[in-house]
Amino acid sequence: MPTDEHLAPFRSTHATSAVFGAGAAIGLLGGMIGLGGAEFRLPLLIGLFGFAALAAVILNKAMSLVVVLVALPARLGAVPAAEIAAHWPVAVNLLAGSLLGAWAGATWAVRMRSSTLYKVLAALMVLMAAALVLTHTTALGTLDLPLWAQVPAGVVAGFGIGVVAAIMGVAGGELLIPTIVLLYGEDIKTAGSLSLLVSLPTMLVAFARYSRDGSFTVLGANLRFTAVMAAGSIAGAVLGGMLLGVFPDLILIPALAVLLLVSAVKLARHD
Repeated sequence: MPTDEHLAPFRSTHATSAVFGAGAAIGLLGGMIGLGGAEFRLPLLIGLFGFAALAAVILNKAMSLVVVLVALPARLGAVPAAEIAAHWPVAVNLLAGSLLGAWAGATWAVRMRSSTLYKVLAALMVLMAAALVLTHTTALGTLDLPLWAQVPAGVVAGFGIGVVAAIMGVAGGELLIPTIVLLYGEDIKTAGSLSLLVSLPTMLVAFARYSRDGSFTVLGANLRFTAVMAAGSIAGAVLGGMLLGVFPDLILIPALAVLLLVSAVKLARHD
């Protein structure tokens, strides 16, 4: 059972415009780097809107799921479905680990003490900052592993990504994309589409685990809040996508990484 005492009763009373605006800002940040921005939304849910750690994770997961569902058809339009289908072994390999990881991560999250969860989230924010910098400032190669090593490596990597995605309430694209490039040698564009195909069932598994106990009531109490912020995130992501490449990565990526690190420090100090 969840350990946040005020998880279920808490209902956000913030103005619709503020919630939509915050979601749009998050979507804009993510869109400018080709991601959903859920890693930036999580500290905002805690620091600005006052949700407890577990409640914020569950709401973040719900919004991330909506954003992925909207992004998937658009992504399939940019990369033909037949081309993605040709790489189905990659998705299956990662899903073999990520589905288990998502269930395990959600289970650990609901059983953690609130103070512990804040620290775990802070550590994962640092991981996300590192992945962001690595993915966008480094020319990723491929490990060229033989098949007998590639398959178990994919399962292990998928498990770890599933755990992180479940605990943070994110889609996991920040980790999936570089993993797909490194392990399987796919190009960034194909890796982005494959990451959505892996993210969706992985998120559904985590969502199913969270729905098994009282922690899920926070979503029912904040459906309007969730819908408004998700709508803002989608609108912001569309605008951010239009601005993709406008701001140099040498400026944008370090700034976003610093933002994640500052958020990590605040989460680590959260009572």
